[in-house]
Amino acid sequence: MGITINFLIISIILIFTLSVASYLLRDKENQLFRIKGTQELLDRVNTWWIIILTLLFFLVIGTNATIVFFALISYLAFKEYVSHLNARQSDRRIIFWAYISIIPQYYFIAIEWFTMFLIWIPIYAFLFLPLRQVLIGETKGFIKNTASIQWGLMLFVFLFSHIAYLVTFNRPNEDIIGVELILYLLILTQGNDVFQYIWGKKLGSIKIIPKVSPNKTVEGFIGGMVSTIILSMLLSFLTPFTLIETTIAGVIISIGGFFGDVVISSIKRDLGIKDFGSLLAGHGGINDRIDSLIYTAPLFFHYINYLYQIA
Repeated sequence: MGITINFLIISIILIFTLSVASYLLRDKENQLFRIKGTQELLDRVNTWWIIILTLLFFLVIGTNATIVFFALISYLAFKEYVSHLNARQSDRRIIFWAYISIIPQYYFIAIEWFTMFLIWIPIYAFLFLPLRQVLIGETKGFIKNTASIQWGLMLFVFLFSHIAYLVTFNRPNEDIIGVELILYLLILTQGNDVFQYIWGKKLGSIKIIPKVSPNKTVEGFIGGMVSTIILSMLLSFLTPFTLIETTIAGVIISIGGFFGDVVISSIKRDLGIKDFGSLLAGHGGINDRIDSLIYTAPLFFHYINYLYQIA
């Protein structure tokens, strides 16, 4: 795959930013950060160290390693989801085949079989799972169980897997480098979450969907979008985008990130949980961290593929 100068620049910036954040949060003499919740912030930063260093490690190793890395995240995310479904013993047979379907999904990415990548889960897996349920002979809860598993596969495997396919997008002569696109998407998606939170805290007063996410405000959404667009322009050297294309990418990621966040929030409220897990200290579970990415990954993927016809 090869590591580019842009990749090294972004890696250095990320590591430097984390180093500064870690220092400030550990500095007891720094009055600015001596606030309630500092330990939680420190936990979040420590977890970000693990996330970013692990990501960079796999991106450096190569394409197949990166695909395996994202496949593992898909597996863990789906596992977190189904662990809260209170599945019956008979349902576990369906869940088993849902787990198995993750392997072909990422295999098709590795061999760059775009058509099968697009239809494997939403057609073949979706047709097979209810058939397997029928063969078990359990009709009670048929709709709920089948739909719940299909929905989990759609979110945490199919939609999320689009980020893995980005690693195959390589046209150096057109400034299209897969690892750079992945970094661009991840930084903008996570940055958008932070921007919406900060603007919401500073200026937020008009609630958007209080029953789903009480902290989401119109001011936070708009402020986050503007900030994300600016960040998309600053990082445009990672992409082949023109100024207009960059602006649209910022809008797509900002809106998509918001939708992903509130959809996962709705799922958690329906399941009666605050977090999907505790694997990531200060963040919750895997799904609490990739919620926005579930929407931004496929939207960004198809946007760039529409513009440059890569896949």
